[in-house]
Amino acid sequence: MVDEWELVKQGAEAKIFFTEFYNRPTVVKQRFCKCYRHPSLDEKLTRRRTTQEVRSMLRCRKVGITTPTVYFVDYEAFCIYMERIEDCMTVRDVVNGLLEDSSLQATEKLYELAKEIGVLLAKMHQVDCIHGDLTTSNLLSKNSSNAITIIDFGLSSVSSLAEDKGVDLYVLERAFLSTHPNTEKIFEAILDAYRKNARNATEVIKKLDEIRMRGRKRTMVG
Repeated sequence: MVDEWELVKQGAEAKIFFTEFYNRPTVVKQRFCKCYRHPSLDEKLTRRRTTQEVRSMLRCRKVGITTPTVYFVDYEAFCIYMERIEDCMTVRDVVNGLLEDSSLQATEKLYELAKEIGVLLAKMHQVDCIHGDLTTSNLLSKNSSNAITIIDFGLSSVSSLAEDKGVDLYVLERAFLSTHPNTEKIFEAILDAYRKNARNATEVIKKLDEIRMRGRKRTMVG
């Protein structure tokens, strides 16, 4: 059923393995225990986080957003077995590659990509899914079709509040501009597509502006 596991990444919350599940290339995300927490509390929190991650992916898929297909969830070992997305690049690498190309065609592709990201985020927020860790490393672009897959819903939640959606956009903005300097116009294209497609975009963008101001004040105060 399951072949040997190959550890490919370890973060603060989980380990990521490559394996095969019924002969299908598979990613296993295994959350590990936190020794500083009481065992019963740790189990409760880890189970809740595992459940929420799976639910967020399913919620997105229902509105046409591509996420890894979930094959199996082991709630005893806190493992999520999911589709391994192959023949793809992170959007981070795609953007960096296009930025290195000064041609008009590369610039047009950048803005097309920005528009697609904005539309995806609008769809995601329309079903009140908050990703919690939006970066260009958590967006994958298929080499064959350029379709975008959203991954790593480990910090996701469900909320209808404009504040939470604004924070989601702010996290992406900070990550985008720090990873890809001097791309303010490209990020604005993401927000423009979001405005045109999100149901309560005006309220969310207003909250984003407020969050930006709070961030600047914290930076000034130190």
